[in-house]
Amino acid sequence: MRREAEQRARELRALIDEANYRYYVLDAPSIPDSEYDRLLRELQELETRYPELRTPDSPTQRVGAPPLQDFAQVAHALPMLSLNNAFSEAEVAAFDRRVREGLGRPDEEVEYAVEPKFDGLAITLRYEDGLFARGATRGDGYTGEDVSANLRTVRAIPMRLLGDRPPRVLEVRGEVLMLRRDFERLNAQARDRGEKTFANPRNAAAGSLRQLDSRVTARRRLSFFAYGVGQVEGADLPATHGGIMAWLADLRFPVAAQRDTARGVRGLIAFFEKLGAGRAALPYDIDGAVYKVNRLADQEVLGYVARAPRFAIAHKYPAQEELTTVEAIDVQVGRTGALTPVARLKPVFVGGVTVTNATLHNEDEVRRKDVRVGDTVIVRRAGDVIPEVVGVVLERRPLRDLLTPLHEPFRMRDTCPECGAPVLRLEGEAAARCTNGLACPAQRKQAILHFASRRAMDIEGLGDKLVDQLVDRGLVATPADLYSLTREQVAGLERMADKSADNLIQAIQDSRGRPLARCIHALGIRHVGEQTAKDLARHFGRMADLLAADETALQSVADVGPVVAASIRAFLEERHNQAVILALQHAGAWVDGEPAPREALPLAGKTFVLTGTLPDLSREAAKSRIEALGGKVAGSVSKKTDYVVAGAEPGSKLMKAEELGVKVLDQDELLELLKGVVES
Repeated sequence: MRREAEQRARELRALIDEANYRYYVLDAPSIPDSEYDRLLRELQELETRYPELRTPDSPTQRVGAPPLQDFAQVAHALPMLSLNNAFSEAEVAAFDRRVREGLGRPDEEVEYAVEPKFDGLAITLRYEDGLFARGATRGDGYTGEDVSANLRTVRAIPMRLLGDRPPRVLEVRGEVLMLRRDFERLNAQARDRGEKTFANPRNAAAGSLRQLDSRVTARRRLSFFAYGVGQVEGADLPATHGGIMAWLADLRFPVAAQRDTARGVRGLIAFFEKLGAGRAALPYDIDGAVYKVNRLADQEVLGYVARAPRFAIAHKYPAQEELTTVEAIDVQVGRTGALTPVARLKPVFVGGVTVTNATLHNEDEVRRKDVRVGDTVIVRRAGDVIPEVVGVVLERRPLRDLLTPLHEPFRMRDTCPECGAPVLRLEGEAAARCTNGLACPAQRKQAILHFASRRAMDIEGLGDKLVDQLVDRGLVATPADLYSLTREQVAGLERMADKSADNLIQAIQDSRGRPLARCIHALGIRHVGEQTAKDLARHFGRMADLLAADETALQSVADVGPVVAASIRAFLEERHNQAVILALQHAGAWVDGEPAPREALPLAGKTFVLTGTLPDLSREAAKSRIEALGGKVAGSVSKKTDYVVAGAEPGSKLMKAEELGVKVLDQDELLELLKGVVES
C-alpha cells in the first residue's frame, strides 16, 4: 500500500506540474479547473495519510504558510543592478555608439537581444542541485528581502528544474507581476467585500509579494517572467543572451514571447515601435523595451558603470498624458517650511493610476504655465511615477474668463496656510517659506517624522498616522516631547494596542544616547544632511561647541560654505530651536564626543572614492572607517583623489583612476592602510 501511494503521489505531482506549466507559462490550459482541484485534493490526502511523501517541491506546498514576523535580509551573490533609461531615439543612438566604441568596432552593427520591459518587481530565484532554495527581492541591488515563502505560491515558478543533471547553483533573475485579468478579478472581489481596491497591477503585485502571511499571497494570482541569470555553477552557459533565454524556456521558466534580436539602431527602433503598437493587447503591463548586447563575451568587455551595465539600456515609452480640470490650487507646507502649490484635479486615470493631485512646484512655475482654477490641463505621470501638470489648454479656457477673468492668476499667500505666520521668499530661492519653524503644525509633523527616521534617531514604528495623532491631540509639539510620552498616552491612540504602545515606548527609550552626528542630522537643519552632520560632530565634538560657533567657525568644517553656515547659524539662533535642543539634552538624546580636528587625524586631507562590491565590507562600513580616521569619501574621481578602493564590477570610476594615475586599492590593501595609519 505504501509503495502504491508513493507511485500515485509521483504521478499526481507530474500531472499537476504539467497543468501549472500549461496554464501559467504557455497560457494553454490542458484540464478544467475542477479536474485540477480534484488532483490537488487527492495529493493532499495522500500526503496527509503518509507525511513522509510530502516533499519541498510538492504542489501542495504552494498554498502558503503561517505568517512571518518580518522578512530576513539576503545578500545577493551577484549584484542586481538597475538599467539606465533612454527616452528618445537620439539617446538610443548614443547608447549604440558607446557600445560600438567600447567594443572597438565603431563601424560595425552590433546584434542586440530585445525584449519587453515588464512593469513589476525584480526578484532573484536561487536553485541548488535543481531544487528551489530561496527567492529574494532586488532591495538596494546588493541586499534584498527573503520572500521565499511567498514565491513558492507563484505557480509559474518551478520548484524543481528539469533534467537529470541540473546546475549545482542557478540564480534566475526576473519580474513578478500580475496579469491584467487577474488584477481585474482581484479588484472585483475587493469591491464585493467593500474593501479598498488596488490602483494598478504593479501595486497589486508588490502588495501581494510582500505579505508576511504567504497564505494571502497564495490567494492572489501572481505571475513571473525570467529575463536573465545571476550566479551559475556547474553548467555551461550559451554564448548569447538570446541563448540563455531559450535555455531558461527549456527549463520551463516563463519568458517573454516578444523577445527577439535586432541589429543596429534601426533594428532597435523598429522593435520598439512594433512592441508599442501591440502594447495594449499584451496580457500584462510594460513600460518600455530592453536592449542588451547579445554576445556574453561582448558584455564582459563593456562591463559596468556605477550601478548599471554598459551593455544594456531600457528604452521607455513616453509618459501617458490625459486632460482634466483644475478644481482648486492649494498650498502645502513641507518640513523646511517650503510652500508648494498643488493642483486639485478632477479625477483622471493616467498611466494605470487615478490622479487627483499634481504638484505645481513653486509660484514661478505656476505663473510660467499660467495655471488657473477652472482650466483644462494636460496631466502626465513623469517617468510613469510623479503626476505633474504639463500645461494649460488655453483654447478650452472659457471666453468670458479671457474678457473678464473669473479666476485671477495664482499668487502665493503672504501667510502660512497652517499657522498664519508670515511667509518669506529669500533672494535667489524659488520657494517661499513659513517663518514659524517648529511652531508651525505642518513643519512640526514633518520635523518629528524626520527626527525619527532610520538614518536619524531611528525610532521604529513612528509613522505618519501616529505622528498626526500625537500632534493633533497635543501630546507632542517638538521632537523632545517624544521622550516624555507615557505608555497610557500612546495606548489611548487609535489602532494602538497595548503591545504596540509598549513597542513604541521601548523604541523611543532605545533611541537615547545616539551619536552626536545622528542627533544633528535629526534636527532637520536646512542644508545639513547626513554627511554634513558627521563633519560637524567630528569637528566640534560637543553640541555646546556647535551652538557657540559663529559663521566663520562653521566654515572651517569640511564642505560647509557661506550658505550652509548661514542656515546652521539661523537655525541655532532661533529661541524655539534652542529650547528643543536643551530639552533633548536633558532627555539624553545624544552622547557628546571630544573635538577631533580634522588635521590631527591620520587620514586628514586624503580623499577616497569607493567603487564596486567589496568581498567583506559594505560600502557604508568602509566609508565609516575611512571617515573615522579623518579621510573624506567622495563620489567621483578627480586629480585631487588620493585613493580609489575597487571591488567587484567597479565600473567607470576605476577606468578614470587608471587614466589619472590615481592609486587603486583592493579591500585587503585598504584594511592594511587603515591598520597602518592607526598603529603609526
